[in-house]
Amino acid sequence: MATQDGQHSPGFSSFRGDKKAIARLPSNDSADSDALRLAALGYDQSMERKFSVLSLLGVGFSLTNSWFGLSSALVTGINSGGTALVIYGVILVACVSSCVAISLSELASAMPSAGGQCYWAHEFASKKYKNLASYFVGWFSWAGSIFTSASVALGLGLAVVGCYQLSHPDYVINTYHVFAAYQCINAVAAIFNCYGKFLPRIATTFLYISLISFATILITASLSFIPSVTAAHQPASFVFATFINNTGYSQNGLAFIVGLIGTNWPFACLDSATHLAEEVPRPERNIPIAICGTVAIGFTTAWFFAVAMFFSLYGSIEDLTNTPTSTPILALFASALTGRRGQIAGAIVLESMILTTGMGCMIASHTWQSRLVWSFARDGGVPGHKYLSHIDRQLDVPLRAHLVSCGLVAVVGCLYLGSYTAFNSMVTACIVLLYLSYAVPVGCLVFHYGRSNLKHGPFWLGKIGLFANIVLLAWTLFTLVMYSFPYTMPVTAGNMNYVSVVYAVVTFIVVVDWFARGRKAYGMKEMERDERRASLGDVVR
Repeated sequence: MATQDGQHSPGFSSFRGDKKAIARLPSNDSADSDALRLAALGYDQSMERKFSVLSLLGVGFSLTNSWFGLSSALVTGINSGGTALVIYGVILVACVSSCVAISLSELASAMPSAGGQCYWAHEFASKKYKNLASYFVGWFSWAGSIFTSASVALGLGLAVVGCYQLSHPDYVINTYHVFAAYQCINAVAAIFNCYGKFLPRIATTFLYISLISFATILITASLSFIPSVTAAHQPASFVFATFINNTGYSQNGLAFIVGLIGTNWPFACLDSATHLAEEVPRPERNIPIAICGTVAIGFTTAWFFAVAMFFSLYGSIEDLTNTPTSTPILALFASALTGRRGQIAGAIVLESMILTTGMGCMIASHTWQSRLVWSFARDGGVPGHKYLSHIDRQLDVPLRAHLVSCGLVAVVGCLYLGSYTAFNSMVTACIVLLYLSYAVPVGCLVFHYGRSNLKHGPFWLGKIGLFANIVLLAWTLFTLVMYSFPYTMPVTAGNMNYVSVVYAVVTFIVVVDWFARGRKAYGMKEMERDERRASLGDVVR
């Protein structure tokens, strides 16, 4: 175990179960206190607590990075509601995400474990079903993280080839070009996550890069409001009151709901900070700061970004949806710079800032998914769990879990070669699967365990927290149903929403593994953890 000054003290495993040895530890040593708190949950301290609250916020915001996510998913909102959908959809989803953040923060403050929602589901579910509930949550979380990384890599891959197409108008984008860019981006992000001691600096750096890029793009876009600088800009009525329904649905309300996927994706993955609970000091306080800070910064940047971009548009919405670059935000940059020297070069520079920010998102996504599967593997949750639960002591990362997860992201990318529609369904799946993984422990807490029975941490909002729990559960049910609707009408094999198939495949894999291996291995690990906690008694509580 490492103290905050980098020196190593004996790991908790060296005095596991020895109450007298535990009692002799200095009570003012925050590193030892964190290890004891973790021991009370049934786990040993495996990695150094190297993340500060700022670098933890860097990971959380770099992954969620709402303004970057909005730029990547812009076309979905435009086709399903125009500018009004994006502007007001961001507000709606940010409100829901605030409730998600409150719910996760309360649980992370009470039980800060790298297992996150997987651990909480086990603690709050009934004795009969706690292993099964935790098992499904762990798999849904891991699948959601894989699909998230895949969707980020695809967005960046499209942006890379889009920049080349913008500077070479005769170039026609082919699927395999995007696929090659996808795989390169995945590999580069994987390398960054192989060195644990650098991750806090990387996370902090990309936090600053994201905010600086956001400010630069916002200022550049704002210059287009000046008549002497560019030909024209859009009026407020266009930005705040333009509704476009290109979905084929006769009801605008249904089109709006389908389009919310585009504004929901930038606010996904709010659990990322919880899976670093064992790598940050005082996680019961710092994790809620990171989660809630992510939503606050995310909403502020995403909303102002959307407003500035739509004001700066020179031309029509159709110019964005039909752009040969396949990247609407790149076409919007070029549009905003109409009439100025270096229009194409300027648009590529602005898009490069988004690409750099997106790489930070990709790196953070790998950090998140590696911790998620590692923590799940140490409880016996996945095949090869003994192999995947290993920590590389020199690199201070779960290297095996990380490389396997990155390999799965690479494999998932191959689906893009066969069907973009099927691949796009996984983007929706990453949103809903993660919501389901949050809803299970929160539902068990509210309806079975009881909020009043929870020994809460310093972050606790009482009735406000209960309201946030109810909103999270209601929104999960809403997305499970409504996000399964086809994106456009009439439905064909080429435009069908196959997210229900993704749910079925993931569930089938989980059920098969549960009966073939999981229920025995997972049950044994849970027994070992419970015995360890019982042996420590009240000393660490």
